[in-house]
Amino acid sequence: MDIYLIRHTAPLVDKGICYGQTDLDVTDSFEAELEQIKPHIPGDIQKVYSSPLQRCRKLAIALFPNQPISTHNDLMELNCGAWEMQVWNEIPKPEIQPWLDDFIRVIVPGGESYQQLHNRVIRQFQNICENKENAVIVAHGGVLRSILSYITQTPLKESFDTFTFHYGCVVKLRVENNRFSHEILHNISLQGKEWHRPSVT
Repeated sequence: MDIYLIRHTAPLVDKGICYGQTDLDVTDSFEAELEQIKPHIPGDIQKVYSSPLQRCRKLAIALFPNQPISTHNDLMELNCGAWEMQVWNEIPKPEIQPWLDDFIRVIVPGGESYQQLHNRVIRQFQNICENKENAVIVAHGGVLRSILSYITQTPLKESFDTFTFHYGCVVKLRVENNRFSHEILHNISLQGKEWHRPSVT
């Protein structure tokens, strides 16, 4: 069984903005990014799963126009709660510092922790694996990083340094005898460095 993890293309948002479950559209580079992704996807995909957020759903539909797309809330990005669409550097330091000190366990005000994201993502990933079908999961950086942490037994705290996934990346997972291997097929940044926390802490 092969499972392909695909991160959504560049979202329509300025750098330095905190976003997670905000339903952002994609940029006008979508078609170009789509063409870079297509060569890495085989023709024998039996099931397509996606986050319901449009930046993922649009990519899933474009890649598989003739297949039904199964959307799952558990595949959404981190719920950034009260920080959604705020400028990272303008979030008050007393509010954000506890999260910066322990983003795995500390819950974003009105949102969730990275551990909570991991738990829901892996629950859904295990359900997908039980079907034993060649599948695609179109989701977000946090979701892909969480799955790779799970299959490689990488501590979540180390996952951001260990796994760097650019927009439109493709990672192939192979499952044999309940053992996972992974191969990064495409992971090229067209947008430069991303910005997902305050620049100065």
